[in-house]
Amino acid sequence: MILYHGSNMAIDTIDLDKCRPYKDFGKGFYLTDIQEQAQRMAARTARMFKGDPTLTAFEFDLKEVMRASGLKVRIFEKPDREWAKFVMSNRDINTVQPCHDYDIVIGPVADDTIARLLRLYIENFISEEQLLRELTFSKVTSQYFFHSETALKMLKRL
Repeated sequence: MILYHGSNMAIDTIDLDKCRPYKDFGKGFYLTDIQEQAQRMAARTARMFKGDPTLTAFEFDLKEVMRASGLKVRIFEKPDREWAKFVMSNRDINTVQPCHDYDIVIGPVADDTIARLLRLYIENFISEEQLLRELTFSKVTSQYFFHSETALKMLKRL
C-alpha cells in the first residue's frame, strides 16, 4: 500500500527526534493511506510553519510486518473505548511518555471534533457512554504511526 506524509517540505530522512510529543499515538512519524487527508495536513503545516505543502509517499506492506518483522503492532479498527483511552493517555502532558511500547499503531485520527469530545469527557462534561455514542457519528480518517527505527525500516520512500 501507499502511505502519505503531508508536511511543509519533502521528507528525505525521517528523524524521530524531530517529531512532536502528545499526539494521538505519541511521539513518532505519522502517515495516512488517504492522499486527500495528507494534502490537507500539508497545507495546514505550510500555513503554520511556512514552506510549501508537500506530500512524501512511502510504500508499506502491513502483511509483511505482521508475518515476519517481530515488531509490536496495535491496530484500532474504529474509534471505541479502548482507542479513546489510548489517545487520551498519549495526549496527556501529565502522563509519563511514551505510555506504550508499540512500534507501529494504526487507527482513526482524533480530529478537532473528536479532540473536543475527548476534552469534554476528561473534564466530566459528558459520560463515557455519550462519548462513545458521539464517536460513532464522527467522520473517521486513518493514521499510521511509526515509533521506532526498526519500524521506520518497513517504509520504502517512493
